[in-house]
Amino acid sequence: MRKLISVRSLLLALLVFLVPAASFAQVSVGVSIRVGPPVLPVYVQPVCPGEGYIWTPGYWAYGDDDYYWVPGAWVIAPRVGFLWTPGYWGWNEGFYVFHVGYWGPHVGFYGGVNYGFGYGGVGFGGGEWRGEHFAYNTAVTNVNTTIIHNTYVNNTVIVNNRIENRTSFNGGPGGISRRASASEMTASRERHFQPTGSQLSHEKFARSDRSNFASVNHGKPATPAMGRVNARESHQQERIGNGVKSGQMTPGETKKLEKREGHINQEVRDDRKANGGRLTPQEHQQVNHQQNNASRTIYNDKHNGRTDRPAPAPKGEKSQGSEHPHR
Repeated sequence: MRKLISVRSLLLALLVFLVPAASFAQVSVGVSIRVGPPVLPVYVQPVCPGEGYIWTPGYWAYGDDDYYWVPGAWVIAPRVGFLWTPGYWGWNEGFYVFHVGYWGPHVGFYGGVNYGFGYGGVGFGGGEWRGEHFAYNTAVTNVNTTIIHNTYVNNTVIVNNRIENRTSFNGGPGGISRRASASEMTASRERHFQPTGSQLSHEKFARSDRSNFASVNHGKPATPAMGRVNARESHQQERIGNGVKSGQMTPGETKKLEKREGHINQEVRDDRKANGGRLTPQEHQQVNHQQNNASRTIYNDKHNGRTDRPAPAPKGEKSQGSEHPHR
């Protein structure tokens, strides 16, 4: 796949350093790619972790000459009244250009892409602000109503997801043909705020995990969504559990990984306790490095050919154990 940075993209990238953070999302920045992104994967939305979180859908980003999946996640809105407009890929003069998502008082144009869970291609039907509190539409969002009571049901926003239209880009061959409406154009001229620091870190972490790349997962990422950004410990445990369930990981591999994850989690708890419940930037960096290494080990263990399924024994011989012979 060939990557090309257009002159316009370079000029727009330069503008990022000249405009205030609040105006960041009004500038479309990013690389221009000749080949469009894969279709959107089908996945189940994790339960909302608490009040004030807003769902930000997963999307295909680009780096290292390949598309990689950034898992959907629940994110705390940067301020009361703000909603998230997802980023999207758009066709422009022979190339696919990524339009960065942003926070603002209204949801703007995001290419007509049906990201699901309230983002049906137009606006957002997953919830609304009611004064100082965000109310969730449980018709399209996964919320535990025994914990979160600011909820309502509006079935009119449901998009029939059984229709096979998971196209992830606007315009061009095979792309969504929808254009921005007058209200979406108005929203695009409002004051916007760039993705939060945790969202930017979330994308960076996704890029560091090779299993998120389309050339590796073939358009079907192992972790399409997370409960919230930086909740990597639960994500790793889920991957280990899936490996055990499928037989891709042996008991020995599982034991080592569980011990490793336990050590990382204990270290995080100790650091938080010593720092008033927070991690320092250096500690964050160290934990992320450890989790990146653990993530690679999980992937390697699940794809190294060793399994927890007995190999068929040659005729007349008994199997010598429950693991693959070439362990």
